[in-house]
This record gives sequence, structure tokens and C-alpha cells, in this order.
Amino acid sequence: MMDAGIIIQAVLLLAGFVFLIKGSDFFVDGASSVAAILKIPTVIVGLTIVAFGTSAPEAAVSITSSLTGSNAMAVSNVIGSNMFNMLLIIGICAFLNELLMEKEILEKDLPFLVGITILFALFIVIGGDISNIEGIILLILLVAYIAYLIRNAGKSGASNYVEKPKFTLKKSAVFILIGIAGIVIGGDLVVDSASYIALALGMSETLVGLTIVAMGTSLPELVTSLTALKKGENQLVIGNVIGSNIFNILFVLGASSTISAIPLNSSMILDVIIMVAATILCYVFGKTQDKFDKKEGTILIALFIGYMAFAIIRN
Repeated sequence: MMDAGIIIQAVLLLAGFVFLIKGSDFFVDGASSVAAILKIPTVIVGLTIVAFGTSAPEAAVSITSSLTGSNAMAVSNVIGSNMFNMLLIIGICAFLNELLMEKEILEKDLPFLVGITILFALFIVIGGDISNIEGIILLILLVAYIAYLIRNAGKSGASNYVEKPKFTLKKSAVFILIGIAGIVIGGDLVVDSASYIALALGMSETLVGLTIVAMGTSLPELVTSLTALKKGENQLVIGNVIGSNIFNILFVLGASSTISAIPLNSSMILDVIIMVAATILCYVFGKTQDKFDKKEGTILIALFIGYMAFAIIRN
């Protein structure tokens, strides 16, 4: 019979995911409305507020893990989330419907993701950790990337459109506060419960971060991508995944390691190398025919299943 403590912690883990996801939704709705009231261009909202919103669960879990000394979970959560996004989300969406690649994404955003993924790998392989200085470098790259995107959007005139606010300023502020509270509470619940379950079942924090926590915190990206696919906005799927992965590496890891340097065990180097290979593979798939079709979707799904099986067996 399963220990009562594990059952309670599993319930708290699910509750944590609910708090994270709903907190992200509340935050994005409130912040987007404030941006509209202040007449902040939509493109800036999308590149900052929405990007943070979908990556907020990963950020909450990783930063909380870093502060509490659960360094393995802080990094494995990002690795697992990026693998989930790149292999499973793109794989499922490509299997259901052909995904075309925009020229801008293929020539700039995807190569940039490949570059920072390799940089992340070099930080780990060379130094064995992610230091405070390296965390600051990642955050600087994020600011530079967002500035570059906003500048390009301004040139094209895309930044001139402002959405009508959903709420009043007072109601928006309430949504933002509730959202932040949900994200913080959810992050604490997920880290504490996942760590308890890992120890009770003899699992490593790395395995829990790569699987349960990574998939749970990636639910916003999955829901967003499937919704875009249903609406026929297939190109948004690729943009959502690439943007989320960039944000995970630059902001989530950058903020976590700036707060507290993250030492890593040598076994995690292999996971990082696999993540680099998966990112390069997606770039090759996109570059060869400017799209992801059912065949490539099947390959990506199979690779994700294989990686999960490998992670479970190894850990």
C-alpha cells in the first residue's frame, strides 16, 4: 500500500501545478490589460508579459529550487521543459497538422536558440556549474534579444497596434497580485512536494525535475500551442515553443543562478548535450523544407518517449 504521506504530497503537487498555471493566466490577463491602458504596444506585451507568463511556472520552480538548495531540480526542470516543448509539443502539433516555418524564425530566432543552448552547455561543461556572472550574462542576452525584437517590430510597424483593455486599472492590479501569489505559492508547493516524493520513492531530484515537474510546468505552452493549432494559427506553435525555450534558458536559468550559483553533478552534462542535439535537429528539420510534417512529428514524439525512458532507467 502506498504511504499516506506520498499520497498527500501528490495531491499537493497537483495543487501546485494548478496554482502555477492559473496564476500565470491571471498575471498575463492583468498585465496585458494594464499595458493596453497605458498604451504600450502589443508586440512589447507579447515579447515580455506573455513570454514571462508561459514560462512563469518554470521560473517559480527553478528560482525556488535554487533558493532552497535543490539545484538539481532547478536545472533539470529547464532541460526537461525545453525537451518537452521541442520534441513533444512540436511533435504532436506537426503530427496533427503541418507546421510552416516563418523565414524570420528560421533565419534568426531558431539559430539564436541553438546558440544560447550551446552556450548553456559550454557553461556547464567548462565550469561544472552556472555561476553568478554567467547568470548575469544570460539576463543581459535576454534584454538584448527583446530589444532587438522590439526594434525590428517597430521598423515593420507591427508595434503600433494596441489592444483594448479587458479590465479597469484597479481590477487589472488585483489580477496581477492574485497571479503573482498563485505563481509563488504554486512554486513552493511543487518544489516541496516533488522533493518529498523523490526522496520517499528513492528517485533523484534530477529525474523528478526532468519528468514530473518539467511536464507539469510546460502545460501552459502545450495548451497555448494546441489552441493556436485549433484556430489554424499553425505558425504560432513554432514561435511559442522557441520563445518559451529562449526565455527558459535566459531568464529562468539566468535569474536562478544570479540569485545563487548553481553547481551541477556530472551526470547532467549528458542531458544538456541531448538537449543541444534535439534543438539542432529541429533546426535541421525546419531548414531542409521550411516546415514540420507528420513524418517529422512522429520522429520527434518517438525521440521524446525514448529520452523519457532513458532518463527513468538511468536515474
